[in-house]
Amino acid sequence: MLRHYFISDDLDDLEVMEEQLEAAGISTPQIHVLTSHEAELDHHQHLHRVQSLMKRDVVHSALIGAAVGVVAFVLVLVVAYVAGWTQTAAGWVPFVFLAIVLLGFCTWEGGLFGIQRPNYHFARFEQALKDDKHIFFVELEPSQEPILERVMKSHPKAQLAGTEPVRQHWLIEFQKRVPRFFKETWP
Repeated sequence: MLRHYFISDDLDDLEVMEEQLEAAGISTPQIHVLTSHEAELDHHQHLHRVQSLMKRDVVHSALIGAAVGVVAFVLVLVVAYVAGWTQTAAGWVPFVFLAIVLLGFCTWEGGLFGIQRPNYHFARFEQALKDDKHIFFVELEPSQEPILERVMKSHPKAQLAGTEPVRQHWLIEFQKRVPRFFKETWP
């Protein structure tokens, strides 16, 4: 999947653009609007806002913290083994417990660090957001690219601000299937 970013100062135009994309077959979980004017989004019922968790760098930073935690985990176990501490009456138990605690702590600290920072995908748009612009982005399969090109021809106010590959394809599929599951299970 590829994420396309657009910058605009007109939420009405973005709402029409989202409606056209959805009418052409792009699902709502693939479309988002990031703005510093959340109250204005309340007047545009059809715009799909960026969720709070997605605005912060929690997940990315927690994964970095987890990677550091894995290194600490392995380091504790290797040091305990090489030093011969595992041959005592206590054995491996305290060192495995310490390693697990360090892994959890590092992951937790990474997440806490990420709460304080904007999502690294959106950091480049901070100035545009301060200038009262809105960021519209859509995540597309390669087969859906022509739909976006066709819709964008009628929206000159929205300027392309870049693209990037998206690795969370599974998350978008999950967001599509959950409502369908509940509609089919409990009509």
